[in-house]
Order: sequence, then C-alpha cells, then structure tokens
Amino acid sequence: MEPVTVFTFPDSALLEACSPLPEGVRAGVWDLDGDPVGVDLDEIEAVVLPYIMSGGSFSAVRRAPNVRIVQTQSTGYDGVAERVGGHVAVASAAGVHAAATAELAVGLALSSLRGLDEAARDQHARRWAPARWRGLADRRVGIVGVGGIGEEIRRRLEPFEVDLVRIGRGAREDGHGRIHGIDELPELAGGLEVLVLIVPLDDSTHHLVDAALLARLPDGALVVNVARGPVVDTDALTAEVASGRLKCALDVVDPEPLPEDHPLWTLPGAFITPHNGGNTDAFPPRITALLKRQIAALAQGRTPENLVHEGDRLLAGR
Repeated sequence: MEPVTVFTFPDSALLEACSPLPEGVRAGVWDLDGDPVGVDLDEIEAVVLPYIMSGGSFSAVRRAPNVRIVQTQSTGYDGVAERVGGHVAVASAAGVHAAATAELAVGLALSSLRGLDEAARDQHARRWAPARWRGLADRRVGIVGVGGIGEEIRRRLEPFEVDLVRIGRGAREDGHGRIHGIDELPELAGGLEVLVLIVPLDDSTHHLVDAALLARLPDGALVVNVARGPVVDTDALTAEVASGRLKCALDVVDPEPLPEDHPLWTLPGAFITPHNGGNTDAFPPRITALLKRQIAALAQGRTPENLVHEGDRLLAGR
C-alpha cells in the first residue's frame, strides 16, 4: 500500500512521547474538538483518537477528507468505523490494556466476594462488622471472551484455586483445555457462581446477558463486566440485584456514565468503578510503544498491527 506520512495526535504530550518520528513523517495535534495544529485538514492521513471521548465525537474525523486510518487507544472499537466512515481503516490498541483490565476483573471479583466494598462503607461509618464471605477459592468461574484480555484473566485466576470455565465464539480445544461455544452459555449458566464478561460489543453480544440468562444463574452468583455496558441488559440486572438474588461488580455500564439517580448506585449488592479497566500507569509506555510501531509500519507502506477494519483508502496501492 502507499505509505502514510501525515499523522495527528490528540495532544502534544503524546506526540512528544512518540518523537522523533520516522524520516518523511509529519505530525500535528488534533483533539477533534477544534482545528488541527501543525497540519491542515486536507493533509491528514492518519488520526490517533483520544483515549477518553464520547463516541459521537469521533465523527469529527470526517472533516479531514483524506484520512486513511484511525488508531484507537482502546481495545474496544465498537462504533468507530461507522462514525469515522467505512472507507477509513481502524486499528485498535489490543494488547495495551490486557494486563490492567485483567487486574481489575480479578480485583472486582475479589472485592465483591470478600466484601471489600462493604468493608469500605463500614470503615466510612466507623462500623466494625465481621462476617463470613464466600471468597473466590472453589468458586466455578465462567469467563466469556477468550481473546487477549480473557487469556490474561485466565492466567491471573489460576492461583486462586477456582473451577474455570472458558467460553468463546466457537467450541474448541487449546493448550489450556476446553473452550465452550457461546451457544452453550445458557446451558452452562446454571453452574456459574461468577460470570466474567470480556467480549467485544457487536450485534451478536448486545444484551448477551439478558433477563433469561440472568435467571439461569444460581442464587448468589456474581456478574463481573469489564467488556462494554450494553453486553448486559442493565434493567434486567438491576432487577436481579435489587431482589438480592444476584450481585454485580461493574467497570462498564449502560448508559455510561450511569445517571446519578440510577438505583444501581445504592444497591448493596452492586460494586461500580468508572470504566477504569485499562487506566493504570502501565498505559502510557504501552500505548507509546504501540504507536511507534504503527507509525513506522504505515510510513513504510506496511499493514499495521490490530487492523480491525480495512478501509479502501488505506489499501489503495496494495
């Protein structure tokens, strides 16, 4: 394909971190709110999207008529291609957030199963309230999603002596044993004491965890969502948690952010973090390393890593 040589970064700090750029490459700063600085709109060929931004704002990329590829700083890329235009390629940041998101998934499960969320509230109220909690050891844990982050969650759960069930798009075997197909999830749900969700959001996974599936989970089961909010039917989950039958630990919700008056904020069986999955100190050096590799590949006319949507503009000249 033809080399890509004009890039924009969402802020000057990220541009500086990725400098020096390869010979022949120019770059400017464009946060997608105002106008780009350092390059003209019609020059831009590649856009590094902001890390945290409302999805609708990505459509500002359409103002630059010659963009060939956008690079997300997130693992998820749902809705990006539709907003920037189908002719524009999309590359994700798969791998960058795997360790941090896996940490949080395990942390959410542990916090809920050991009552750490309740202990924090008790501490704030200066209340000493010993209790026996279920714990993670000996629980049957289902991981729905066996990609990079799912694998990192599996690795981190191994020392906790759980009975692990992995569920992917299709049934198969790998070096760690059986992977069940997603079509088996309803049948498996009845035995899952912890359900961890880390699937991409698409038409097939929207409301994957609906009222019917939640009803199949055993009493006391915990739903951990570090995927995307709409993978779970929020109303159905709220009803189950409000009844006291199920618990949830959520880093993502639908809608997001969760409205201030939403009942999930105050339900005793709900533990919520504000979409912090990959947001640790490990992120800056990892995203910088990925971007340097992507820029080098594109500048040499090579296909970049993590290409999740091929736009016809990028492939021109291949």
